[in-house]
Amino acid sequence: MFLASKLLVFLTEPLAWIAALVLAGLVLLEKAQSGAPQPGKGRWGLRMLWLALFLLLIQGWEPLPDALLRRLEDPYSHPPTAQQVQAFQGVVVLGGALEPSHMWEGRSQVALNGAAERMLVPLALLRQNPALQLLFTGGEGELLGQGLSEAARARLFYASMGLPPERLRVEDRSRTTFENAVFSARLPGVDPKQPWLLVTSAWHMRRALATFEQAGWNVTPYAVDFATGSHTPWTEYSLLRGSRKWALLLHELLGWLAYRLAGQA
Repeated sequence: MFLASKLLVFLTEPLAWIAALVLAGLVLLEKAQSGAPQPGKGRWGLRMLWLALFLLLIQGWEPLPDALLRRLEDPYSHPPTAQQVQAFQGVVVLGGALEPSHMWEGRSQVALNGAAERMLVPLALLRQNPALQLLFTGGEGELLGQGLSEAARARLFYASMGLPPERLRVEDRSRTTFENAVFSARLPGVDPKQPWLLVTSAWHMRRALATFEQAGWNVTPYAVDFATGSHTPWTEYSLLRGSRKWALLLHELLGWLAYRLAGQA
């Protein structure tokens, strides 16, 4: 499943699709111009190049991916109240907010990525509720990674934030959301039947919640790192942001489908 998830990342990159269309179009044009004339291949080559240009331009129009991402995020817009949080055993934090281990080497500061809310929001919950425990789950997510596991990096981060070590548990073997749920449930002293808050990015919550529940966890969603707001102005346009949002959306939809077919969600 881990190798399949890495292949999924490539397949859900819009720029990879565009590159493939450009390559196919150029190959067809080259064949059309070599040897005997083949106008049919030339026309198909030009069509692919125009399609690649269209996809490149349209992916920057943010209202479209935002509308689809909002359908994933809106059900989790209202987390438990401060009073409700007091009834929980602890907070399960999914990995994905830390830069790869090579980004930490030779630096004196921890390195968070764009999903930093996954790491920061639980700290506020723990400060407000001294009885809560924090369980971080995440092993080495890099295909050929040999440095610090994500769990080890999480220990460094939470230590730098002043979190007492007795309030932190880490699971360092998992490399997928399914393994997050299964391996975390096996940690000594962790009872998945007790009520836990599940913290992950809002766009990832549907799959994560279904996976943890399938693994026998009693979890309540506490979504963070929203990729959309309540609405998007029609004038919002960015190739960089649009490409990232399409990648998030495609990754989650295909990931959800794969987990459902495998009986893991």
